[in-house]
Amino acid sequence: MMNNVATWFELPVTDMRRAQDFYRSVFDVSFKEEEMGAYQLAIFEAEEGAVSGMLVLGEHYQPSATGAVVYFNGGADLNEPLAKVESNSGSVLMPKTPIHDGECGYFAMFLDSEGNRVGVYSKA
Repeated sequence: MMNNVATWFELPVTDMRRAQDFYRSVFDVSFKEEEMGAYQLAIFEAEEGAVSGMLVLGEHYQPSATGAVVYFNGGADLNEPLAKVESNSGSVLMPKTPIHDGECGYFAMFLDSEGNRVGVYSKA
């Protein structure tokens, strides 16, 4: 097992279907849907041992543009997922930006369909 600092994340949503549609469209991901008591869950499908997470709808889960930021893998060029954000009810907060003149890759930030501030990272 890899020794990652982060092992799991949860993104709050107010509309589970809209949120799943957003992430499917922007990142071409799939979900495993579950319920746990009064909570609706959509778990990001991931390879065995990979850090993953889920979308959560329920009490005590409120989307936030000012809380912790989860960074998604932007693939070969994060401009590709960024180009899909606005057409899927999100908004780009920071365009593709080099980290140390691009030596450490690139990042960007957006608001998802639920109002969560989310980051995206790529090496190129």
